[in-house]
Amino acid sequence: MCGICGFINFKTNLVKNERENLAVAHRMAEKLRHRGPDSWGEWVGEHAVFAHSRLAVIDVENGLQPMKRTVEGHEFVITYNGELYNTNDIRNDLKSHGYEFTTASDTEVLLYAYIHYGEKCAEMLNGIYAFVIWDSRKKRLFAARDFFGIKPFYYSVVDGHFVFASEIKSILCFPGGKKEVNEKAMELYLAFQYSVLEETFFKGIYRLNPGHFLVYENGKTKIQRYFVPNLEPEEMDDAEAEAKLEK
Repeated sequence: MCGICGFINFKTNLVKNERENLAVAHRMAEKLRHRGPDSWGEWVGEHAVFAHSRLAVIDVENGLQPMKRTVEGHEFVITYNGELYNTNDIRNDLKSHGYEFTTASDTEVLLYAYIHYGEKCAEMLNGIYAFVIWDSRKKRLFAARDFFGIKPFYYSVVDGHFVFASEIKSILCFPGGKKEVNEKAMELYLAFQYSVLEETFFKGIYRLNPGHFLVYENGKTKIQRYFVPNLEPEEMDDAEAEAKLEK
């Protein structure tokens, strides 16, 4: 379990106030420290600031985040919470396309998968995850959440900033964040013990639904479902079934 958070602003050069923006990211990440006590990382770019509180499991020495890679002169940065079960398969595929890896972490695999496949990378993933990638070339934020919704992802727009985090309390400590009760979500919860809304109990703070990805570009948000379960049983004879069970 790790904690991710950060914010985007297309109208301001965030590097010019680097110290102030990193201080904000630090306060946000501090709220997530219980999710990842092993290491701490922050990154600031022209329009994006990321922070990460890490629980180190895979490649403890080299898997530090936020992780940055430069491809053809363009910078890509990821902050990620989760575990990919098909890491080796994706890594081998990317190696066949000429990508070279400097760590054994699934974070680097995930980042290169986005660089190579774009939005379609989400369809390749098998695991539990919530992650955000900043594409400096296109000035685009890409985020995705696993299809069971094991890993959390929340977001809001505060004074022109797109703000995201693993937990709502991290967003609430962003400057200008307001604690307002979402009465509609509360009413649904009290009636059904569950709210079907994308909105949370806090007005203006949303959750990314399981099996969906989000793109934030030019001040606009696009959300798309990438995973649809197939509930039809696979047809096979007895020999095929036994062979599959033996694997």
